[in-house]
Parts: sequence; C-alpha cells; structure tokens
Amino acid sequence: MNRSSKSVGQLPTPAIEIGPGDRGYLQATFKACEQLAKSHYENFTVGSRLIPKKLRPHFYSIYAFSRCVDDLGDVAEGNRLELLNLWEEQLDACYLNCPDSMGPTNPYFIALAQTIRLFNIPADPFKMLIEANRRDQEITRTETFNDLLEYCTYSANPVGHLVLYLCGIKDKKLQQLADLTCTGLQLANFWQDVNRDIEIGRIYIPMEDMKRFCISEQQVKSGKANDNFRALMRFEIDRTRRLFIEGYNLAKFLDPAIRTDFALFIRGGLSILQHIERKDFDVLSSRPTVSAYEKGKILTSTWIRSKLGINLVPNSAFKSVARHT
Repeated sequence: MNRSSKSVGQLPTPAIEIGPGDRGYLQATFKACEQLAKSHYENFTVGSRLIPKKLRPHFYSIYAFSRCVDDLGDVAEGNRLELLNLWEEQLDACYLNCPDSMGPTNPYFIALAQTIRLFNIPADPFKMLIEANRRDQEITRTETFNDLLEYCTYSANPVGHLVLYLCGIKDKKLQQLADLTCTGLQLANFWQDVNRDIEIGRIYIPMEDMKRFCISEQQVKSGKANDNFRALMRFEIDRTRRLFIEGYNLAKFLDPAIRTDFALFIRGGLSILQHIERKDFDVLSSRPTVSAYEKGKILTSTWIRSKLGINLVPNSAFKSVARHT
C-alpha cells in the first residue's frame, strides 16, 4: 500500500517528543494512549487501578483505537470515508508479518500492534468498529429496534470481544454475554446524546418507537420534552436496563481482577440511566453525565465490595429511580 506521510498525518496523532528509533518510544506510544483515555469523558472509568498493572496499557491502546475511529466518523473535517480508509490501512499494517513490510507509522498503532501481538487479537473486531463509522456516513436514521441492535454488533460489541481477548477469553458464549453489556452501554450513550446526535444529523431512536409514542423528528430537533417524549425515553431506558441485568451474568466467569472493572462498566451504564430518570427523562434540555465525583464513589464502592467478597454491583444500581405514574 502506498501511504503518504501527508495523508497519514491527517489522522489523530499524538505529539511524542522522541522518535521511533529512540529508546523508550514504544512506552511513549502507550503513554499517549493513556493520556487520550484520561482526556475524554466516558460514562465509565477506562483502565482503572483495579485492573492488573500489566494489562492497563493494553486497555488504553484499544481505547485509543476506538475513540479515534469514532471521532473520525463523527467530527473529523474533510472526507471522513477517506480518513476511515487511512485508519484501516494503519490497522492492516499491524498484521503484516513480512520483515520487509512497512509497519504502522501512527503512534497509536505502534502501541496497538504490540497489544495485538501479545494477545493474538484478530483483525475482525477492529474492522467492525471502522465499518460502524462508515455506516454512519450514509445511514442517519434507524427504522426498528432490531436494526439498532444489528448496528450495535458493529459499533459496540467488538469492544467487549477485544477486552475479553486481553483476558485470554475466546469463548463464544461469553462473548455473547459481553455483547449484552456492550449493547446496553451503546444504547445508554444514544439516549444520553440525543441532542448531540441531532447536531450532526443523526437520530438513533428507532423510527418505529417515535411513531408509537407520536414523536416527530421536528419535536426532537426543537428540544421539547413533553409527556410523550418522556414516555418514549422511559420505554427505551427500561429495555436498556434489562440488557445490563442479563449481561451481568458474565461476571461469574471472569477472573476477580477483571471482574471489578467489568462491574465499573456496568455501574457506569446503569448510572447514566438513573441520571436520565432523575431528569424526568428530559435529555433534550441538557445532557446527563456521570460526574468525576460519582465515578470516584463508584470506584471506591466497587473496590470495597471486592475486598468484602460481596456482589460488586448493588441491587439498587439495577433499579429504576423514576417516579411511576
């Protein structure tokens, strides 16, 4: 492949003071991945100290790939499909085994290539994340909930598979359990980001659900959360929560050190659902978020629960806090 330095330079690229031939460059690329993870808001903690130290850098390298591919698909200037193709070329370079072949040049991929080699991760999950963002350039509406779930098999579920690879898990049944949690996290993010998605021309709420609750696109665009819209959001929140409840069964199959971080993912997703409920399902006037203080409380609580040997996710986290009428 012919990759000009100018084209590759259009991709998200961290500033690293030392060069590829310098000692410590690989460690510097992993550090850049960590810095990216810590500079972005997520509903859950990425690479917490509850993860074994030897695994943390690889959580960060996978996060950097995923975060950047989403940014290329959502906010990048220029031809996004072309940029996604360049991103995929860097990924393909991670899998070149010929000694004379040129490996990846982007620092994020220098780190990712090491992760791929150490954990023998196939290319498919990464490629599916890229494909999800290609779809976003052409498909801006989702007709049915099943269509949305199918989209999540590309946009979210591969991340769970990648995390399981870091844990040495390749069991298909456990991957399917992870899919439930990843889909739940993706859906929670969609309900949280209705306004943000409208700004870039997308609506992820299924059209069939909007029709069922008599909600028009114009109403969503105008930011008016009436009783019908609140009922719609309650409906979406309820079935998203069921995914988290079923997906939590994966915890019993995980090593204790990884189980705690999995619990953080679950609690982060459940927390955003409860924040939406506390706002009376109005996600149009402002964006609900999980504060750094609350994330700290969740982290501490999860750590204490792991030491006490009790359920890492309290029953209250799975319950609705909405007022029932």
